[in-house]
Parts: sequence; C-alpha cells; structure tokens
Amino acid sequence: MKRHSWEDLADKELLKVRLRDLHVRIEGTWIEDCLAELYEELERRDIRFRPHAWLSNEWFVPDDIPGIAIPFYLAHPRLIKLERKQMLEAEGGTRVEMMKILRHECGHALDNAYLLAADSERQELFGKSSKRYPEHYRPNPASRRYVRHLRLYYAQSHPLEDFAETFAVILAAQHEGWRKRYEGWPALRKLEYVDALLEGLRGKRPVVKNRGRVDPLSALTMTLGEYYDDKHQRYMASYPDIYDRDLRRLFSDDPRHAKRELASRFLRRNRAEIRRIVSEWTGEYEFTLNHVLKDMIGRSRELKLRVARPESRLKIDFAILLAIKTMDFHYSRNWFAL
Repeated sequence: MKRHSWEDLADKELLKVRLRDLHVRIEGTWIEDCLAELYEELERRDIRFRPHAWLSNEWFVPDDIPGIAIPFYLAHPRLIKLERKQMLEAEGGTRVEMMKILRHECGHALDNAYLLAADSERQELFGKSSKRYPEHYRPNPASRRYVRHLRLYYAQSHPLEDFAETFAVILAAQHEGWRKRYEGWPALRKLEYVDALLEGLRGKRPVVKNRGRVDPLSALTMTLGEYYDDKHQRYMASYPDIYDRDLRRLFSDDPRHAKRELASRFLRRNRAEIRRIVSEWTGEYEFTLNHVLKDMIGRSRELKLRVARPESRLKIDFAILLAIKTMDFHYSRNWFAL
C-alpha cells in the first residue's frame, strides 16, 4: 500500500489533517476486493447493474444516484485504528460487516437505478417509500414481519430500509437458505417478492445511469479532529445514565485507583469474550448485546471508572450485568436514533 506522510503521526497531530488531504483511494485496498465480491453476487443473479462507489465521511446512498458512499477511514489501516480509538468501533471495519453494509446500500442503489419504489405490490408489503424518515424509531425485537440483517433491527426504521435489508438477505444467499430461515415468518412474503423482482431484472440494463458523487472526500475541508468532534456530539455526547449505579458497583472512581486500568478499556479489551459468554447463556443475538455493551462502555468512560477487582471475577460479574441489562433493553421503551 502506498505510504502517506501522515501514517506515522501521533493521534494528536493526525487529528489536525484535513480529510481532503488524506488522499486515500478505494483502488488497491480491501474495499475494492469487497466491491468485486458484491459485483460477483449481482452477476450470479444476472443483474447488469454495478453501483459505483466513492469515499466520503459516512455510509450513504444519495437520492436519485445509483452509487454508494463509503467512509474514508476504511481505506487505510491507520485510519481504521483511529476510528476505533475515537468511536470504540469502525462501522464496516471487518470483511463480514463490510459485505453486510455493501449489500444493504446496494439495495438502495438498485432502487435508484431501476426506479423500483413506486410498485403497488411493494407499497402494500413494505409501506410507502415516500413516508417521511423519522428522527428516531422504536423496534419490536420479537417482530417477525422484518428480516434481521444489520443490527438494531434496522429494517423496522423505514419502508426503504426494510426493502434494502430484505434485498441484502436475498443477495447474500447463494442458494435459497432464506426460505428455511424465515419459514412461518410474515417477512417471507417480502423475501419472495424481492426474489421475484430480481428474477424480473435479469439481463436488464439500469434506467438511471447517473455516476454523480455527493460529498466526495476530495471536497471535505474539515480536519479529522473536527470530524470526530461532530461525530462525538451526534453519537456519543450523552450515554444513558441508567447504568450508573450498577457500573459503580463493579468499578471504582476512588482516587486511590487512579493508576488502575480504565473500565472502558477493560471492557473494550474483553468485549468479544463477554459477548460470546452472554450469547451462549441467553441465546441472545450478539449485535443486540453489542449495542447495550457499547452504551455501558461509553458511560464508564464518561464516569472515569477504573478496574479495582480481580479480572477473572470481574468478567463474570459484568457478563451477568450485561445479560440483565439486555433483557431490560428488550422490554423498556427504548428508541433508536435513525
């Protein structure tokens, strides 16, 4: 991979670099490999559409453009590392997650390319695509009217997201394993609709061929520091305080422990093992556990809590707490920001 002058900078100095001056590209990176895999999946269905892609500040598909914007940080290991340090995770930072998101965004791009949203049967199954996007949505984790693909039951947020999620499930399946997975679910009708829709698109060229790019990286003048300041404000400014009492039972803010490991760092370091333990205990989906866990990590950091107990016992105690709070999550009145 081509070296950049900023690769070896300390975080403090790297945060002063403007996004446009990163000069990273999709070509020659693992993103290009993932796009090639996406195109192969479309080829298997004989879909002649290939969404173009560009680097920007986040994942999105613009209105009326059949293309996909991909977060710039995914184009370089140093930037992925910074993203994880700043945000606790890098959305799309593993190949599995990258492919899940690309398939979802491809569903939106396909929608734009073939002007599919106005179909009456689709409106009946998914709801009106013209419905206004809400600022927040509250999903029903027990609902079987929607597929489960991206985390936070994202298909329930809006009819367009429901369609894109359903498309992603169909595209990911080389065979029809989705029929067995969703047997008896009302969501099966949506899957069968999308499957038939793709059959009808075999060999057809897209109607819309706009290769435009919205907010390309080369046009973004903010620094990395400004980018993360804005992102923190939007996503991390206020973690729920409902965990405070329990977190303080497990961790400490006593000045005597000021040199001990931060609780947030301890939890990040052990999050995969803790998720696995709780998932095996409860049968809960790991992405649901991860949502609750992420809030608890963020709140631990805000409270400046530190580890003051033996690690082996602390992992078990925290796993028990996570299992309890995840059940609370399901049955409380939680709303997700869209």
